Amino acid sequence: MPIPLLPLALLSGGLLPLIGAYPIAAWQGASQPAADIEVVNGTHDRNQRLTVPVSIGQKGPYDFIIDTGAERTVLSRTLATNLGLAATSRGVLMGVAGSLPVDLVDVEEINLGRRSYYGLIAPLLDAQFIGADGIIGLDSLQDQRVLIDFDHNRMAIGDAKSLGGNGGFEIVVRARRKSGQLIMTDALVDGIRTDIVIDTGAETTIANRALQVALSKRRKTEQTQLMSVTGQSITADIGYARRIDFGGITLANTELAFADAPPFESLQLSARPAILLGMTQLRLFHRVAIDFATRKVLFDLPDGIMPMPGAISVSPGR
Repeated sequence: MPIPLLPLALLSGGLLPLIGAYPIAAWQGASQPAADIEVVNGTHDRNQRLTVPVSIGQKGPYDFIIDTGAERTVLSRTLATNLGLAATSRGVLMGVAGSLPVDLVDVEEINLGRRSYYGLIAPLLDAQFIGADGIIGLDSLQDQRVLIDFDHNRMAIGDAKSLGGNGGFEIVVRARRKSGQLIMTDALVDGIRTDIVIDTGAETTIANRALQVALSKRRKTEQTQLMSVTGQSITADIGYARRIDFGGITLANTELAFADAPPFESLQLSARPAILLGMTQLRLFHRVAIDFATRKVLFDLPDGIMPMPGAISVSPGR
């Protein structure tokens, strides 16, 4: 019987790996840190997502996308062929537009900075849909703090203490954990209470239909296509939120893509308003830290904006 795997998606020609909320294959693997902190300098791919060099065993480096929204680490078919990794089993990859059987390979060792991960089972996807050699997912990031420094184009992985604690972050938002994801529950989208999931693999913010219904009387929408890494596509409605409020922050004039994306249902977020907050909005800040161990999301505010009682307004023209 095929194994259900993580959902991933591609929006308007740009890769958008979504949250990996579906049940996945059991796997045996653990990280073996060589130091308390790993800093990986990154580059930007064509869709402005952070990519980092990753080694597979003694080979590499290869360009991988960092995706705190994807549950599993993924390899491209081309990379697997070059590494001589043959498929050992089959699974079903669930994407934003449907599901598709995929090959699975055993990966003995993946090296990210000075940290190594062993015994991963990775689905294979076509490189043309990934847009990179692979994707680093939550199976290689869990129980750590992921610090994304947009000003210096780097990512650091470690515990909160090794990464300087909460110093320098003006806003700290507590989140709850579900299926490996951190969900900020006390957010408002134009006054509508909404759950927010941070998705560093998504460039655009995606909203569920429950939020669209709640906002439907307030604005008109256009349509676009969400294309999955499976090659399938689904129609999405494009709209705008005048303000998104969370943790004392206000994001102004945010574009939303409304779709019946499977991650919402698997996280039990389809019945109430929810969004997957993408990189376009995260890049409004100098730094963002996603701390899975302490269930916190931390934000370093743009220049000229100081924390104060009430909402802090952050707009695309910072």
